[in-house]
Amino acid sequence: MAKRFTLIEAGRLLPQVEGSIRKAVACKQQYQEAEQTLASLLNRVQLSGGMVVDRQAVLEHRRRRDESAEVLRAAVESIHEFGCLVKDLDLGLVDFPTWYRGREVYLCWKMGETGIQFWHGVDEGFAGRKPIDRDFLDNHKGEEPN
Repeated sequence: MAKRFTLIEAGRLLPQVEGSIRKAVACKQQYQEAEQTLASLLNRVQLSGGMVVDRQAVLEHRRRRDESAEVLRAAVESIHEFGCLVKDLDLGLVDFPTWYRGREVYLCWKMGETGIQFWHGVDEGFAGRKPIDRDFLDNHKGEEPN
């Protein structure tokens, strides 16, 4: 069964989640840079009809790419193990499942925000974020639905 958080529980977990999502975002960027470099090298080889390739450089880019992929996977997995959902690695967007008025919704946090200030329905996504207000605070629960 998936974890459901109260706002207080999610807030306590946020520093750990933030560290992991920052690592994941950085590793995704490193992975993409290494992958683009490898693709560019392959393209140049194909266009030149077999140019001489710096084998060490290719191996180093592959190593960086593969290492970044492994650290990225571990960082995302650690967030999922907390019970959170990684929604966007470009924005650093993480959702914390919760119950509000008997239905599952998500507490929504984006990297760079000082705390969890928004929520949205499961089908609404980031564009449907609403500020956490008194009604939400009074009518949301963690593990047990209302």
